Amino acid sequence: MTLLKDPRTRRRRLGVMAGVTGLLATLLTAAPALAIPDPGDSPTAERKVSQSDRTDVAEAIAAGEIPGVGEIVHSANIKHLANVPKDVLLDKNSDLAFQGRYAFAGNYDGFRIFDISNPKAPRTVSQVLCPGSQNDITVDGNLLFVSTDSSRSDSSCNSTTQPATEKSSWEGMKIFDITDKRNPKYVAAVETACGSHTHTLVPERRNVYIYVSSYSPNAAYPDCQPPHDGISVIKVPRNAPEKAAVVGFPVLFPGEGPDGGGNPGSPTNPGVSKTTGCHDITALPELDLAAGACMGDGILLSIKDPEHPKVIDQVQDNVNFAFWHSATFNQKANKVVFTDELGGGGAATCNAEIGPNRGADGIYDIVGKGDKRKLVFRSYYKIPRHQASTENCVAHNGSLIPVKGRDIMVQAWYQGGVSVWEFTDSSRPREIAYFERGPDNATTLTSGGSWSAYYYNGYIYSNDISNGFDVLRIDDRRTDPAKWVRLDELNVQTQPDYFGW
Repeated sequence: MTLLKDPRTRRRRLGVMAGVTGLLATLLTAAPALAIPDPGDSPTAERKVSQSDRTDVAEAIAAGEIPGVGEIVHSANIKHLANVPKDVLLDKNSDLAFQGRYAFAGNYDGFRIFDISNPKAPRTVSQVLCPGSQNDITVDGNLLFVSTDSSRSDSSCNSTTQPATEKSSWEGMKIFDITDKRNPKYVAAVETACGSHTHTLVPERRNVYIYVSSYSPNAAYPDCQPPHDGISVIKVPRNAPEKAAVVGFPVLFPGEGPDGGGNPGSPTNPGVSKTTGCHDITALPELDLAAGACMGDGILLSIKDPEHPKVIDQVQDNVNFAFWHSATFNQKANKVVFTDELGGGGAATCNAEIGPNRGADGIYDIVGKGDKRKLVFRSYYKIPRHQASTENCVAHNGSLIPVKGRDIMVQAWYQGGVSVWEFTDSSRPREIAYFERGPDNATTLTSGGSWSAYYYNGYIYSNDISNGFDVLRIDDRRTDPAKWVRLDELNVQTQPDYFGW
């Protein structure tokens, strides 16, 4: 492993080199950003960059200004403990969930279960082939839930791609019994409007509620009709998961007209996605609170009645946010970090041309009480290391590192790697550690890098789209207290109470 001695030097040297082409910059400015595409079984399209950019990347690698192709670099307080390459499931790796000594890793081809009792040597327990992007994954007791957001011929794991224009096509939630981790069993499927891009668990004693986030309706799609201005709510009886069913579709953006009351997007707000659903919701069940990242809007919700979530505040950023992607509360639940997935996760946006405020995190304080609480913007955070023009890079999935009295987060940035950063002072966020690889390709812009980076029971786990499952350890006085915090289960979009509110 090699270390970057001074990432500030890298920032200066790459400020000119790593700009995207003028055409791409124009697209990012003038058109709504999209989330990760849902190609089903189709491969991700690679995109050539200009000859001048290819030359700049080669020269920067030769000069040691950026790591070489696949070369690992990290801060001195991070140690790379293990990497497990992809095996049977060869499509893109996606999200992660945890339970006891197991990690559950999503992949567009299905999911993989790891035994992480020895974090230095994770062991594959089972791999389940069940294609259907993006296979966002959660666990609750003996149940595992998987999102399907590509149009399929049926709900089985043997399905094939089928046009969404056909009424018989299926997409939604799949449920597995994982009592035997070596042999997960398919239990049920629930079809949901516009599929399930991501989902969030809101557990109760007898039932598990699932908030299903999906978007992009089309009048030509029988099962995804506009306006699509809410979320599907599924109720899963714990003792009879085969009876899982949609129990409601609460409208979160009521309003006149065909598109409801969310952000209208372009041309009213150029470069901003029109709100036609939510991308991701994070819940704090113990506090009856949730935060939603909904394309062109960020929202705060009361989930006191889990079947009827209610919006209590709604914010927009029509200057710097293109696509509200995900949300993370701090431990005291008086802040929310929203991410902006500028370029849909497939563009090179971590460079001087895009700047520090776009494709970044937005930090919001929560002020007030009860249903009068408001989201108040404080600052942006973006990784301080410029990336090459062949590296897709933008804010993506992360979690809190549980340190009492501090707000610290670990976060994936695709080929920007993994960043550990602090936002205890909402107005002055700063990075305290990082891990990344050099470009997956020095001549072509490809989709790769860390999809999800989460902290669980003393270690950081990252699911790299193309390079597999990574285990990291951070040794830093600011994060060391978190090593004493132990959880039995972690679904990051259902945030736990680490210390008691």
